[in-house]
Amino acid sequence: MMVAQPAEEVGGGAKAMLSEGLFSKYAKPDHIIALHVSASVPAGKVSMKNEYTMASVDSVDITIKGKGGHGAYPHTTIDPVVIAARTVLALQTITSRELSPLEPSVITVGSIHGGSKHNVISDEVKLQLTLRSYNPDVRSAQIAAIKRITAGIAQSAGLNESNYPVIYVHEDESIPSTYNNPAQTDIVRNSIASAIGDTNVLETQAVMAGEDFGLYGRTDENIPITLFWLGGVNQAQYADSIKTGEVLPSLHSSKFAPDYKVAIPTGIKAMSNAAVALFNK
Repeated sequence: MMVAQPAEEVGGGAKAMLSEGLFSKYAKPDHIIALHVSASVPAGKVSMKNEYTMASVDSVDITIKGKGGHGAYPHTTIDPVVIAARTVLALQTITSRELSPLEPSVITVGSIHGGSKHNVISDEVKLQLTLRSYNPDVRSAQIAAIKRITAGIAQSAGLNESNYPVIYVHEDESIPSTYNNPAQTDIVRNSIASAIGDTNVLETQAVMAGEDFGLYGRTDENIPITLFWLGGVNQAQYADSIKTGEVLPSLHSSKFAPDYKVAIPTGIKAMSNAAVALFNK
């Protein structure tokens, strides 16, 4: 069964297909495999790893409230810009001081908006965050700590509980980490190596980017999944980057142009051989 899935980039496609009965309206698969183009692996090669390979992703909005007023009389206000500044710095301690250094965690404030004029202290500031982790327990700890820290800072600034920050987790956009089933991934790795050669199958590191493909392995059916990376970088360009140390364009860069004449045949061989090996098993 081949799944032509929309909306991967917004984490909505796999959720929608599963909720519509992908594994009940149609034949339930025994194995699930996917490939994703890579902007860091040369064309003609693939890479993969067992266990966690991509992170969970959460989008979180924080609305910080205050008591606005004139910039010349800050003592008559409770400045949400200052509270926001304290909050951004305090959030960095969740990963560095509350979570085990052996557990990957990222908390990034990607957007901050507040105020409208030089001499006006506003009533609120809005923050937008992205959270990344592998372990579901770490995700829960991140969100709980954000709620606790933001409330504590608001209280220390003199705000009433009714004006504590509002935390909104976009559950509809959340996706879990992608966990490559080790036994299945070993079969996929060996089958691809037999098709394109051992030297063309690389071991990769886990990344903190997210992929909604992981959802297919998180259903009650508990079907094993494997995602591997298909090299897309022109081999000469890759060699130059190794020599010069110049960073290659990333996946979403307008300068990333996959060497499709090499990549596509490699992908076809890799995917078809992996599927046949799992089918024969």
